[in-house]
This record gives sequence, C-alpha cells and structure tokens, in this order.
Amino acid sequence: MQDNENIVWHDHHVSRAERSEMKNQTPCILWFTGLSGSGKSTVANAVENLLFQMAKHTYLLDGDNVRHGLNKGLSFSEVDRVENIRRVGEVAKLFSDAGLIVLTAFISPFAADRNMVREMTRPGEFIEVFIDTPLATCEQRDPKGLYKKARAGEIKDFTGIDSPYEAPSNPEIRIVNDGISIDNAAQQVIDYLKENKYI
Repeated sequence: MQDNENIVWHDHHVSRAERSEMKNQTPCILWFTGLSGSGKSTVANAVENLLFQMAKHTYLLDGDNVRHGLNKGLSFSEVDRVENIRRVGEVAKLFSDAGLIVLTAFISPFAADRNMVREMTRPGEFIEVFIDTPLATCEQRDPKGLYKKARAGEIKDFTGIDSPYEAPSNPEIRIVNDGISIDNAAQQVIDYLKENKYI
C-alpha cells in the first residue's frame, strides 16, 4: 500500500482550457455501454472516423484492447470488473484533460460503475451513450461466439445470460441499434455533440 501523505498533486502550466482551445473542441468522454454484440465498438469506431474527418482530436479505448495491456492482469471477477472500469475511467479522464474527445466501448453492465466514472469527471464531461440492442439481436449477431459458449456453460457470469445488465435509466444518448445503419447510429452521436457545442 502506498503512502498517500508523500504524494503531492503537481499543477500543469498548460491548462485544460488552453489545450481545448488549441484543438477547437470541448473535451468529453463518450461512454458507449451495451450488451456484447450490441454494436458499441462498431458505432464508436464510426463516430471516431466522422470526428477525424472533421479534424477533431480523439482517442478510442476499447474493452478488449485495454485488457491486452493496461488491464492485462485483471480477471472477470466482480472485483476485477469494477477495477477494470475504474482504471479506464481514470485514463479517459486524463485524455479528456489533454483536450481530446475520448470514446470508450465497454459493456460496463452495472450502473454503479458507470456512475463512479461520471462522478470522477467534470459536469457535462461524461456522456453516456446507451447502445440499446435487444438481447435476441445480440445473440443472433454473436460476433465473437461468446453467447454460444455462455449458453453451453463454457463461460460463467456472462452479461445478459447469467449476469445482469443494468440499462442506463437516463443516458445522454440512446441509440436503438436494431434495423438501422451504422452511419445512422454514428450520426446521432455527432448531432448530439454539435447541438451541445462540443464540436
């Protein structure tokens, strides 16, 4: 355990506001949440591509990718899942402080974990994007074959099957990703960012 009494916060000479002004955007965290197979990563990638075309400064944190590095040592136990989201929230906050529009694609099934990240950010910085896709549609897509394994009992505590998903009650953006194009879904996020003066 580290001795926090000997750790002192060091203020930067360049402020968040100055970094934001240089990039001509309001930094924020677009937190994509939804079931496995809902389209979180696909929509987040499409949104980032649109922002890139608009010369906006972004970074995308994807659940699987982060577990290859930063969170490599974490399991899928309840304790480690909370720690996974906490770490991602801290990294997203740092990137936002650097002036970036951060996109994160994580199932993050529990409302308490998403609220934990919201509470560590500034007002208006955390934008919850609920990719609301029916379980049946996610299972039909099953891009990684995980639902099949979960149904066969090969994966335990799988969200949507034997572990709950707590849908956001009041997300900033809700996209029903069933029967619409990826372009349509991504544009809904871009429209929100424009309407609320983030870009």
